[in-house]
Amino acid sequence: MADAGDPALDPRIDRSDSDSAPDARARPRGGSLARRIMLIAAGWIALLLLGGGFALERTLTGQVEANYDDQLEYMLTAMIASAEIMPGGEVSFYRALGDQRFLEPGSGMYWQISGKGHEDFASRSLWDRTLAVRANHSDDEAHLYDSFQFPGEPLRVAERSIYLPGSDTQWWFTVAASRAELDAQIQRIRSILYWSFAILALGLLAMAMLVSYLGLRPLRRVRLAIQAIRNGSTNRITDTLPSEVQPLVDEINALLAHSEKQAEEARTHAGNLAHALKTPLTVINNAATAQASDLPETVIREATVMRRHVDHHLARARAVGRRAVGHAQTPVCESAEAVRRAVERLYPEVRFDIAGNRGAQVAIERQDLDEVLGNLIENAAKYGGGSVFVTVDAEPDSAQCVTWIEDDGDGIPEVERTRIFARGARLDTDKPGTGLGLAIVRDVVEIYGGGVALGVSDDLGGLLVELSLPRAGQ
Repeated sequence: MADAGDPALDPRIDRSDSDSAPDARARPRGGSLARRIMLIAAGWIALLLLGGGFALERTLTGQVEANYDDQLEYMLTAMIASAEIMPGGEVSFYRALGDQRFLEPGSGMYWQISGKGHEDFASRSLWDRTLAVRANHSDDEAHLYDSFQFPGEPLRVAERSIYLPGSDTQWWFTVAASRAELDAQIQRIRSILYWSFAILALGLLAMAMLVSYLGLRPLRRVRLAIQAIRNGSTNRITDTLPSEVQPLVDEINALLAHSEKQAEEARTHAGNLAHALKTPLTVINNAATAQASDLPETVIREATVMRRHVDHHLARARAVGRRAVGHAQTPVCESAEAVRRAVERLYPEVRFDIAGNRGAQVAIERQDLDEVLGNLIENAAKYGGGSVFVTVDAEPDSAQCVTWIEDDGDGIPEVERTRIFARGARLDTDKPGTGLGLAIVRDVVEIYGGGVALGVSDDLGGLLVELSLPRAGQ
């Protein structure tokens, strides 16, 4: 017994949509194009801004540090220029340094002159502190470095060793400045860069979103136009779209035209078949109703007529279906040789000759080419005088591949060459046939974009059939 609680068996649940149509969420999707554009844009923006920001930050902070060091070197040079040796051998300044901060204790600007065996000569700003001097080497040029000798007050130090006139002592001139001001400037630069690049990144992302929205807008218009076509509001995409999207629209319109043409062909074929079958069915119905004495003969005769029409329309339908699959490449000589072998069994007394370009290929399915050549070559053998010539690619300079089928029969009068292509038309009723061969040939060839024409053979004097088919690869 079925479980009453099973939702699959509950009659109150409407399952018409879920049973008849696949779940749209289950369909495979290729992802969002807009999301891809945004991810790529965000990645490049982040990479470029990070790289550019790092380079700019290093450049600006390096420039600020260089300017700061230039000031220290300038002060160091002023100290050396103002220094002199006193009579007692001690060093002193013959003029005061101009920066007032050297006189204020703990101001963050300090100087000191040190010499071995001499008391340090230092700025008042040092008060009771002393700058550590690395006097175990010589610095002919200003040497700049960071020092952390004062707790809580990192220093930027410039020092140089020099021998003053009148003294044999190596004196060390040192200028030190607190890094607080320098670090504050660097922090301000970094803050400005951070916020500037953050705003720039947001602006670039917003621009990328706008470009993505506007760039994909034509595709949304195409989608709405296709939706309108599906709803029956229109039958073509008529909007003017950008040049990058217009080829897609042209292809869609061409596909719609192709589908409409196929649908119209299908309707026409169905109507023609119905019309062709209507008369034989009426004849059979009337004969059966009247209980005519020749009813069996009437049924056989009319059934044969109906079979001819069905065969004809089936051949057309097969050709249309194969053409829709894609462009084929069929060697003409191979098909002609296969047809020759089959026709030779029916007409062993006929001489066949196949010549021409053996590499010629046409854009038609092999089955359809066999059927076309089979009808033409069999007709040439049936109605000719015993010789059939087939010339493949008889006109090499032609845009299409032209094949000649010639026989030595009586030919067809010029006034009859158009009528012979009609369904059921036959000029020689003494030989068996349905009269559909050339009609099928014409319809199949035209479906593939070719043509067929009748003329007089110059070599054999009989009928010349010129079969034109599109070359493969064009």
